[in-house]
Amino acid sequence: MGGEFAAFYTILIVILVFVALLIFLRFVPIGLWISALAAKAHVGILTLVGMRLRRVVPSKIVNPYIKAVKAGLEIGIAKLESHYLAGGNVDRVVNAMIAAARANIPLPFERAAAIDLAGRNVLEAVQMSVNPKVIETPVIAAMAKNGIEVRVRARVTVRTNIDRLVGGAGEETVIARVGEGIVTTVGSSASHKDVLENPDRISHVVLTKGLDAGTAFEILSIDIADVDVGRNIGAQLQTDQAEADKRIAQAKAEERRAMAVAEVQEMQAKVVAAEAEVPLAMAEAFRSGRLGIMDYYNMMNVISDTKMRENIAGSSTGKEASNLPIKSD
Repeated sequence: MGGEFAAFYTILIVILVFVALLIFLRFVPIGLWISALAAKAHVGILTLVGMRLRRVVPSKIVNPYIKAVKAGLEIGIAKLESHYLAGGNVDRVVNAMIAAARANIPLPFERAAAIDLAGRNVLEAVQMSVNPKVIETPVIAAMAKNGIEVRVRARVTVRTNIDRLVGGAGEETVIARVGEGIVTTVGSSASHKDVLENPDRISHVVLTKGLDAGTAFEILSIDIADVDVGRNIGAQLQTDQAEADKRIAQAKAEERRAMAVAEVQEMQAKVVAAEAEVPLAMAEAFRSGRLGIMDYYNMMNVISDTKMRENIAGSSTGKEASNLPIKSD
């Protein structure tokens, strides 16, 4: 009976030890600890346990730490864990610092972490600082002083300015400033021929304006890729102005015509009103005795004779005109 209890206790102890070992291995990644120890990047067991308790994935801290130690960077594992807890990408920050160290670009951990937390790709920024990027602007239309449109497309070579990467403007600002400089330079040219003859003048003038101020880039060069002649905007503007002047003149003439028509109609109304007063005046003359019946009949006879003579004169003139001989050639 005693032997059976001893065997039971032995099995129970083995199970408890196995469970304890599983719990220990769950909280302590022995593989990572051994890898760090082999790379001479010391990471304490308690540090790994603390990462588990803080819900930090140890591999995302230890592997970049090993990489940094092998590259000769002095970064504390506590800083890496703090950056991870802040929502940063630890592996990308370490890769960026290694690339910057290889290119002799000063990039401390605090600045790299700030760039990463600001939403910028710090590794891409370092790569662009080593290998400049070419930004091609869209076609920019500008007008010279002679009214001819010039269409320009430029290529801007930029590299990242690490010091201004946090808070600096992006590529859109650089393109907008370059477009503004091209419009100003072309607009100050006396003729579009000057722009076609010396396109490098545009890049020289634009480059001296300091367009990269306040941006996250440093402009290395501005090259004019294409220059084309567009519309004759000056002539089109003059045509539009002439058409507008014509419409204004027509409107004023129509206004004067309407006023003249209204004045004629007003005079005709006055004549009709005056003619309407004639019978009233004659009636008043009859009542006052200034006009007699015989005088009225004599006046009507004179009016009738006058109309008859006018009719006779008109008909006779028409007959004489019809009786004229027709000469043949």
